[in-house]
Amino acid sequence: MSSPQQDLPSARLDRARFSREHVRILSGSGIGWALDAMDVGLISFIIAALTVEWSLDGSTAGWIASVGFIGMAIGASLGGLLADKLGRRQVFAITLLIYGVATGASALVGGVAALLALRFVVGLGLGSELPVASTYVSEFAPARIRGRLVVILEAFWAVGWTASAVIGYFVVPLENGWRWAFAIGAIPAVYALVVRWGLPESPRWLESKGRVEEADRIVRRFEGGSDAPFVPVSRTVTVGRTNVADLFRGGLARRTIALWLVWAFVNFSYYGAFIWIPSILVSQGFGLVRSFEYTLIITLAQLPGYALAAWLIEVWGRRATLSVFLAGSAVSAMLFGTAGEVWQILLYGCLLSFFNLGAWGALYAVSPEAYPTAVRATGAGAAAAVGRVASIVAPLFTPWALNIGGAPLVFTVFAICFAVAAVSAWGLSELRGRSLA
Repeated sequence: MSSPQQDLPSARLDRARFSREHVRILSGSGIGWALDAMDVGLISFIIAALTVEWSLDGSTAGWIASVGFIGMAIGASLGGLLADKLGRRQVFAITLLIYGVATGASALVGGVAALLALRFVVGLGLGSELPVASTYVSEFAPARIRGRLVVILEAFWAVGWTASAVIGYFVVPLENGWRWAFAIGAIPAVYALVVRWGLPESPRWLESKGRVEEADRIVRRFEGGSDAPFVPVSRTVTVGRTNVADLFRGGLARRTIALWLVWAFVNFSYYGAFIWIPSILVSQGFGLVRSFEYTLIITLAQLPGYALAAWLIEVWGRRATLSVFLAGSAVSAMLFGTAGEVWQILLYGCLLSFFNLGAWGALYAVSPEAYPTAVRATGAGAAAAVGRVASIVAPLFTPWALNIGGAPLVFTVFAICFAVAAVSAWGLSELRGRSLA
């Protein structure tokens, strides 16, 4: 049997025990992820407040949400390509800095035009960061628990969205509260410095670039700091440019198409619903503060959804977990669309939150696994970019559909989208417990 130093760093990572170093990677990335969610969640509360303060119509309010998703669509694609070229950590930090500064600057705007411009820049940073973070954690995780760790990373989204709901409930209703909410969102700009200097680069990425000795030094920290000398291992390394066309070569076409379909339909339904829930409740006669209170309760149901998905993903596998949670999302959306009583709004809203966010956890786990290291971030980023295109349309669709058929029509459409995504999930490869290529 060969010694650990004679194995490639990537193989040793797959066998490594879960350690404090893994906790550091997971928590460091997770805090960034939570801050992202906080920003996306805050805009739903801010739109509800600005609609009253600035007398916005539904179309203008929809564009405030959608312009951020335009930036996210572009950022997701560019961020993945840059992460495969420059490294995961570098791009992760840059994107946190971009959207943190732009969010803080949004607190100073005096009109819609300036807010739209800054939300686009925020979207560039957010769109770039999310697929890079999931790729980063996936590449450090031992094979036997890789899916579970990525779902736990995604669970930080619920933490951030809950924080946005708390800020929305306590801060946004105050005088100029939406400005203070944006100012709080500038925290990622500071955290970017922690990421840049405190977390290591992905050993798998270093190895794919032929920098095996650097990868070895990082992996030793995950093995308890071995003092044994580094023994080079012969390996042919091909370093070249990657592009989206590579995602349709070498047998990757089917999984790419399936992944893009899931991302598109999940994004459309999720952002079409959750960005507008506070405003929908206000339009149904609930006060601003009461609407925010109900949204906060609904948001809390995300946490148990992630917890169950994190357990099931290593028991049932990626495809089954993703498909079942998407089917649950479809049923919950139908029920929520017909809810009239307060208890129905809360119960069906919590079920929608529970199933939908569990599905998100499974989706982020399976996305980077679908591709080899050389194009992993590009693949995850391209899938996210396709999803963001759908999320651009969703906030514009919701107010239009509400005027035509009300909440029942809106959530019936979302239920159909969730169902299509559930079927599409079976076109993905099942990689539970297998090493990353």
